[in-house]
Amino acid sequence: MGEVTAKTTTRPRTRSDYEEFLYREAMLLDQWRLEEWYALFTPDSVYEVPTMGKARDATPDSALFYVADDYARLRHRVDRLLKATAHAEWPRSTHVRIVGNVIIEGSDENGTQIMCSIVTYRSKNNFTDTYIGHAYYTLVEEGGQLKIRSKRIQLGMNSLNPHGKISIIL
Repeated sequence: MGEVTAKTTTRPRTRSDYEEFLYREAMLLDQWRLEEWYALFTPDSVYEVPTMGKARDATPDSALFYVADDYARLRHRVDRLLKATAHAEWPRSTHVRIVGNVIIEGSDENGTQIMCSIVTYRSKNNFTDTYIGHAYYTLVEEGGQLKIRSKRIQLGMNSLNPHGKISIIL
C-alpha cells in the first residue's frame, strides 16, 4: 500500500516531510496496522497521555497519566490490543483520525519537536465518540527515516464523559 515512513534523504527535512509522516502514522492507526505503527518508535521512546488539565511539562512521576508507556510497555499494549481477548476493542471499533495545524517547534540534540492538532473519531456499538487535543512529538532520523522518540497527547476536553475510557491509541 505504499511506503509508511519518510524516504531516505540527505537533504534537510521540510514541513511537508513531517506532515506526511504524521498523516501516515494516523493512517496506520485508522487501519489498525499496529505492528507497523509500533515500528515507527525508537527503542528509547515514550508514549504519554496525561489526564485532562495537566500541564504540558507534567511527568508520570508527579501526576496521573492515562498512558505512560516506554517502548517495552508500548509493545505489550500493541500485543494486547491485537488479541480477541481485548474486549474493549473486539470486535474492533472504526477510527478516523484527523491531523492538522502542524507546527515545527524547533530542533535540538533530542530531535525535532512537532506539535499538531488532532481529532479522533471512534465508532463502536452504534456510538461515535470524539476525542480532541494536541499531539507533541519528538522525531529523529534513524537509518535515513523519521522515527518517534516521544509522543504525548494532551486531550482538549474537560472530561471523558460519555466516553468513560480510552481503549484506543490516540
